[in-house]
Amino acid sequence: MPLLPRPGNAKDPQVAGLFSQEDPERIFTDLREIGHGSFGAVYFARNVQTKEIVAIKKMSYSGKGSQDKWQDIIKEVRFLGQLKHKNAIEYKGCYLKEHTAWLVMEYCLGSASDIIEVHKKPLKEVEISAICQGALEGLAYLHDMGKIHRDIKAGNILLTEDGTVKLADFGSASLASPANSFVGTPYWMAPEVILAMDEGQYDGKADVWSLGITCIELAERKPPLFNMNAMSALYHIAQNDSPSLSGGEWSDEFHNFVNDCLCKVVVERPSAAKCLQHPFVRKTRRVSVLMELIIRTRDAVRKLDNLQYRRMKKLIMNGSAASEDALLEGLPISPQPASPGSGGVADEEISVDDTSSQDDEQLDSKSGSLASQHSTTASSQASLSSLNAAPMPEDFQLPAPLVRDRSDWPSISPRSGSYSPHSWKVQLSGGSGRSMEVAQNNFATIRTTSIVRQEIKQHERSNELRNFTVYKRLRKMHQKELQSMESRFSAEMDEHKQRLDREYESLRAKFSKELERLKQQHTTELERHSKNMVAQEKKLVRDTSLSHENEKRSLADQMKKNYKCDKERMKKGLDTSTPKKEREDMMRVYKETLARRQRDAEFRLERHQKDTMEFNLRRFKRVAVLNLHQLEQKLLREEMTQRQAQLEYEHTMLVRHHESTQDLEYKQLAALQKCKDEQLHRQHQTEKENMRDYNSRAEAELRKKHAMEVKQQPRSLKAKEIQIRKQFNEAVKTQQRQYKALKEHILQNTPKAEQKAVVKKLKDEQMRKLASLGDQYEASIAEMLQQQNVRLDESQMVEANELRTRLQQEMELLMAYQSKVRAQAEAQHKREQKVLEERVSLRRALLEQKMDDERSNLTREERDRWRSLQERQRQELESFDIETTAMGLNAADVAAASQEVAVDEDQLSTQGSTLSLSASSSTNSFTSHTPL
Repeated sequence: MPLLPRPGNAKDPQVAGLFSQEDPERIFTDLREIGHGSFGAVYFARNVQTKEIVAIKKMSYSGKGSQDKWQDIIKEVRFLGQLKHKNAIEYKGCYLKEHTAWLVMEYCLGSASDIIEVHKKPLKEVEISAICQGALEGLAYLHDMGKIHRDIKAGNILLTEDGTVKLADFGSASLASPANSFVGTPYWMAPEVILAMDEGQYDGKADVWSLGITCIELAERKPPLFNMNAMSALYHIAQNDSPSLSGGEWSDEFHNFVNDCLCKVVVERPSAAKCLQHPFVRKTRRVSVLMELIIRTRDAVRKLDNLQYRRMKKLIMNGSAASEDALLEGLPISPQPASPGSGGVADEEISVDDTSSQDDEQLDSKSGSLASQHSTTASSQASLSSLNAAPMPEDFQLPAPLVRDRSDWPSISPRSGSYSPHSWKVQLSGGSGRSMEVAQNNFATIRTTSIVRQEIKQHERSNELRNFTVYKRLRKMHQKELQSMESRFSAEMDEHKQRLDREYESLRAKFSKELERLKQQHTTELERHSKNMVAQEKKLVRDTSLSHENEKRSLADQMKKNYKCDKERMKKGLDTSTPKKEREDMMRVYKETLARRQRDAEFRLERHQKDTMEFNLRRFKRVAVLNLHQLEQKLLREEMTQRQAQLEYEHTMLVRHHESTQDLEYKQLAALQKCKDEQLHRQHQTEKENMRDYNSRAEAELRKKHAMEVKQQPRSLKAKEIQIRKQFNEAVKTQQRQYKALKEHILQNTPKAEQKAVVKKLKDEQMRKLASLGDQYEASIAEMLQQQNVRLDESQMVEANELRTRLQQEMELLMAYQSKVRAQAEAQHKREQKVLEERVSLRRALLEQKMDDERSNLTREERDRWRSLQERQRQELESFDIETTAMGLNAADVAAASQEVAVDEDQLSTQGSTLSLSASSSTNSFTSHTPL
């Protein structure tokens, strides 16, 4: 396996072009944190070279999992570099600095989630329509490129100064479609994404589902199931019906659009391009609506920030005033609670901040971090009230992450009661060609300081509560493990098949060479047979010619001998009285007659020898042809027998290969299913541990909340207690005044000697009455506290019971979901087993069919070759017989004579002598029977 490059190695040729070599700290200045999350932080910055305002996303790739972090950074940079669309965030470059990647993008005012957080109420339907239109155009562009965003939510839909909707945060995006990774934010995940590893893959329609959830988020300020644990929400999404709009006066078009986006049947869910044609999306004029929304939001942000400033100012002033009063009266400094009836700016400020409910804070916390499952109620007033404990110096400064800049705040003096709001000096260009003028130490945003503060707090809290992050990492690790195993099995199967193919090809090559050698042997044998026949024919001709010469000499000798005998006999038979001339004429006639007979005998002998020679040659050639035919048949039989044996051996090897491949497939499937079962077991164990941990945290938070409720009484109860104690103090002062007046009156009418006793008596009476009055007030306070404690205990018991019931229901839901998943996994295993069995059976059937076809082809080829050979041999014999007939011989006699001769090739050497002897005997018989 090749080694992965070291994280941060910009010299790697595969990533060298993705990162700039310049120092980002020299290019970008005035960095202000405007966002925070698990990935790192997002900063406002200014490019000193181009004077352009940008957003910088800092991502660290050091520490644990640095390789995965580095690969995620590379993927996001490559993804952003490929995007060129008005509704996708513009990528401006990436820099590396001290194991941190500076991802530079265009600056946007904020997200749709920031808008609903600022206004503390849902958006209007026309505003949601405008945001959906821009988001769908960006999604359609991504899906056309074969990419998936996989993390669509209000927090990742940004708005620019000119009202353009921008898709952002492509860290979870997929470069290919379809995909099967478990990626995204739980409440916005599509069902097919949750079940992707178990049931298949998903495509760009998963983003359409997330957009439908985002519509509900914008319409109801939070997504469905948001009050539920993230893990439980996944189970609900996977197995329950699709959510829908619950409240508000929304149009039917909006309801239909959300229902279409949240269709659980993927094939029936519309694509992003089709959603753009929906009447809900087409009915609005996007730019004007969004510009109005941005202006209204920026005004609200300015008011909220100024409100927060005035609130802090009053806290500082109240603390300073209380300190001065305590110093003047010689009393210790203590916080002075505000009276319920006291008016002023602070009451208004507190009431504004206190309007946010626990759901609002929970929404902020869950949007800021996935790892934090539930957030506790912590208002901004509580975080700032600690400043009231002591007076603030004049150079008091808020922490940097909580403010844009000190110049953004009005100038304030702790002793003065006035302030001057600081005007915002921001002018941003609407187009790319116009310049952007930004006043020093000021920048435009629709993110309040509380949003950034909450993100930072939730990120710090998420470092301790990472259950869902661990779960996602576990799912990702499982997927990588499965992919690695599948790749290893695939490589093993490929190697196995290659080895079998090499073995089969080697066998085929070996058999081919054997057939070639056999054919060469057959060719050599045929050539040897042909040469042998030629030699035998020459020997036959030579022997026959020699026999004929001998026959001719024998005939000549016989003729001479017969001539002498006949001459002597004739001389004896002639009478001596016969005249000499007559005897000479008779002898001359006899000699002529004898010479003529001799010539006739020689002519007949030559003709007989010629006929015999031709007959014997034709018979020999016919026998040679028959023997050649038998040899060809024998060689063909040998070749076909060997080919049949080779084919059977090949088939045996193929069957063995099939069985070994089948065993390997079953082995790999069993190992893969075992791995899936182990992963599913670990996943379920992790889910149970996460659920138990979540239950423990929820119960601990509830106990903590109850303890805080017991320790810190509600504000109304505190006010009542303060009012009672104030009445007691006023009663004490009244008693003291009355005692003073009574004392003066009595002293005036009492003799001086008795005044001391009277004063002591009056003082004792006063102390008794004051003690009795104090006991009455304390009893009323205790009775009020007791009643409140009883009511508080009852409400806490009810709340604890409700929490236990809800947690038990979620645990039961988890167990049911896990049982369902296990059943689905078992069913999937059976389906995979069945599919493998069918594939193996089909492959075996195809192999059997292939072997039958090869046998049939070989049988057909053998039959054709035999038929062709027999046809050729028959034609050769017919041609031979026709040629024999054309030579004047009887083809039937030649064929009959050739059948009488042995056709064994080993006897061919004796056939020539046999034919010669037969020819000689026939000549001798001819000579002996020749008349003189």
